[in-house]
Amino acid sequence: MTRVGVLVMAKAPVAGQAKTRLAADVGGEAAADVAAAALVDTLGAVARTGLPCVVAWSGMLARARRAGEVAAALRRCLVVPQRGDGFAGRLAAAHHDAASMLGDAQVVQIGMDTPQVTADHVLAAAAHLGRHDAALGIAADGGWWALAVRDPGLAAGLAKVPMSREDTGARTLQMLVHHRTSVALLEVLRDVDTVDDARLVALHPTCGRRFASAATAATASMAHA
Repeated sequence: MTRVGVLVMAKAPVAGQAKTRLAADVGGEAAADVAAAALVDTLGAVARTGLPCVVAWSGMLARARRAGEVAAALRRCLVVPQRGDGFAGRLAAAHHDAASMLGDAQVVQIGMDTPQVTADHVLAAAAHLGRHDAALGIAADGGWWALAVRDPGLAAGLAKVPMSREDTGARTLQMLVHHRTSVALLEVLRDVDTVDDARLVALHPTCGRRFASAATAATASMAHA
């Protein structure tokens, strides 16, 4: 039976380093708390899939908001340091590392910016790998929130895809198709970068409770600033 695992790209939610666009409006501490809540909720959703999880990690956990909660969530996963040049390079390397650590498993990769993700979202992406080489979840801002691949070699092309742009999702799909990859498209989700994103995702029916509470508190504080 083919093994499938989940890869989560994550960075320590440290004030001044996490969610900088959100921090411009709500402050560094509040933005880092939102990021920490999103990460814990995301890892909780992954745990409910029953699939093995690898977290590609960067940053200092000791300086993170909700360090105890984050540490407890990470203990359910295999944690590997991020490596490579630039975010795109680190993504490609993390896919390779995760597949290797999980015994040449197929990999479903998500980030920590979509706390409305559920176990069903992750399992749906994994199920597509029964018929397709890859599955891609485009984000509402034009990026992407999930990439599932049968072979980590398919993710190697990410190293040449410009990240954090309005066309990153389209370029990633183009890269996959260029390699004659059969790609399934997943549900479009909104990732959290701005105050408007935080407010909308907090209202999403599947949003994690920690994120919803943290985002509501952070955005409410703007009205009293």
